[in-house]
Amino acid sequence: MTQHHRRAGRHHPPLLLTGAVLVSAVVLLPLVFLGLQAMQVGWQQLDQLLFRGLTAQLIWNTVSLTVVVTVLCALVGTLAAWCVERTELPGRAFWAVLLVIPLGIPDFVVSFGWRAIFPSFGGFWAAVLVMTLAVYPLVYLPVAANLRNADPAQEEVARSLGLGRVQTFWKVTVSQARLAIFGGSMLVGLVVLAEFGAFEILGYRTLTTEIYTEFNVGFNGPEACALSLILVAMGAAMLLGEGSARGGGRGSRIGAGAARQFRLRPLGRALPAVLGGLFFLVTLALGVPIGAIVYLIIRGGTTTLPAASLAGAAGSTFAYSAAAGLVATVAALPVALLSIRFAGRPARLLERTSMLVLAVPGLVIALSFTYFTEHNLAGSFYQTPPLLVLTYAVMFFPMAVVSVRAAVARSPVGLEEVGHALGVSRRSVFFRITLPLIGPGLAAAFSLVFLESATELTATLVLHPTNVETLATQFWIYQSNLSYSQAAPYAGVMVLIAAVPSYVLGRWFDRLPARTSSAQVPAQAPGPAPSTMVTL
Repeated sequence: MTQHHRRAGRHHPPLLLTGAVLVSAVVLLPLVFLGLQAMQVGWQQLDQLLFRGLTAQLIWNTVSLTVVVTVLCALVGTLAAWCVERTELPGRAFWAVLLVIPLGIPDFVVSFGWRAIFPSFGGFWAAVLVMTLAVYPLVYLPVAANLRNADPAQEEVARSLGLGRVQTFWKVTVSQARLAIFGGSMLVGLVVLAEFGAFEILGYRTLTTEIYTEFNVGFNGPEACALSLILVAMGAAMLLGEGSARGGGRGSRIGAGAARQFRLRPLGRALPAVLGGLFFLVTLALGVPIGAIVYLIIRGGTTTLPAASLAGAAGSTFAYSAAAGLVATVAALPVALLSIRFAGRPARLLERTSMLVLAVPGLVIALSFTYFTEHNLAGSFYQTPPLLVLTYAVMFFPMAVVSVRAAVARSPVGLEEVGHALGVSRRSVFFRITLPLIGPGLAAAFSLVFLESATELTATLVLHPTNVETLATQFWIYQSNLSYSQAAPYAGVMVLIAAVPSYVLGRWFDRLPARTSSAQVPAQAPGPAPSTMVTL
C-alpha cells in the first residue's frame, strides 16, 4: 500500500473536519441563495429566460472570452516564469517582482487606462488584452515557484537521452509544472467569469454585466440569480476539467531529489528577444494604465460631484482588505490540510465545491449575505465592516485555498510522521513543524486575498458602511460621471497599496530555495528530555 493511500485512509481529526465543514458551509451560502432565488422564477419563466437568444449570445461571449484569456495567461505566465527562473536573465530579481505587480492593478483600472488613452478601445479583443495583462500573474506565480523547486535530474536525463531543448521543455519542464499551470489557469478562468468592472467600461456584454443590469436597472433579482446559476455551472465544469487534468500526481517528496541547483541556461542570441518580450509585456501591463493615471492627474479638471477624502478611502480600503486576508487565510487552513493530508472523496468534495464561489459575481455574494442577515439577524449587520470583510473573505477564499494547498502539498508528510513517532502531540507537530514549513504559503495566500479585496468593486458598492467610501467605490463614482481626472488619484493609490503585497509575493518566490538537500525536524520525546534534531 502506498504512502498516499495510507494517508487517505487515516481517520480525520474531528477538530480539523469540523472546521473544514463549517468554513465550507459559510462559503457555499451564496450558492444556496442562488438556488432559492432561482426557484422563485418558476420553470416556465426560467425556460424562457435561459433559452432566449440574448442568453445564448451572452454565454458565447463569456465562454469564448474565458477560453482565450485562460490559454493566453497559461502561455504568458509559463514562459515568463521559465525565463526568470531557468535562464541567465539580467536582473532576475527585478523582473521577478515587476512581473507580479500587474496583479495589483484592478482590472477596471486597466480598462480605464486604455480607454482614457484610446477612446474607441473596446469589444472582444480589447477585453482579451485587458484581462490577460491583468491576471497572467495568477499563472506566473505558482509556475515560478514550481520551477524553482523542481528536480533538475529529470531534465538532465532527458537531455542525455537525446531530447532537444524544446522537447525537454515540453515533455519534462512543462510536465513538472503541470499542477501549477492547471491550478493557476483555473483561477484565471474563474476570475474572468465573475469580472464586471472591466467589461462594463469596455462595453463588452457578458453574463456578469447582464446580471448587474438585471439587479440594478431591472430590479429583477430572481432572473439575475438564474443567470448566475449558468456561471456556477461553467465554474463547476472548469473545476471538473482541472481536477481530471491534474490527476493523482503528488506535489511533495521526503527527499530533495538532486541536491544541487539548476544550472541557468545562457540566453545567447535570444537575449535581446527575451528582454524585448518581457519589456513589452510590462509596458502594456503597467506602463499604459499607470501612464494614463499620471497624465490625468497632471492634466487636472473640475467636477460637480462633492469632494471626498482620499486618505479616508485609502485607510478604509487597507483595513478591510487586511482583515479579509487574515480571515480567508485562517479559514483556508483546515480545508487545505484536510484535502492534502487526509485525501479522499469527502475532503476533495469540500475543497472543490468551495472553489465554485469564485465564479459567482461579487454582487450576488453581497446580496446573498444581505438576504441571510435580513431573514435571520433582522438586518443588523447590513452595511457594517464585519459583513463586508466576510464577503471579501468568501469571494476570494479559493485563492487562499490554492496557495495554502500548494504549500501543504510541498511540505513533506514524512517530517510530521517522524514527530508523531517520537511521541510529540499533534498540536505540537503542527506548530513546530507544519506551520513553519507552510508559513510562506500562508503569507502568499494573505497577499493574494489582500490584493483582490483592495480592488473589489461590485460587492463593495452594495455593502460598504454608510458615509464610508473605499478607493474602488469612490473611483467608480467619479469614473461613472466622466470625472476622469478626479478618478485618477484613487486609481493611483489603489495601485500603490496593491503594489506592496505584489512586491512581497515576488520577493518570496524569488527567495525560495532552489533545492534543499536535507530537512530538519524539531522533535521532542515525552518527558523532560531535551529537544533533538532529526535529519532526513
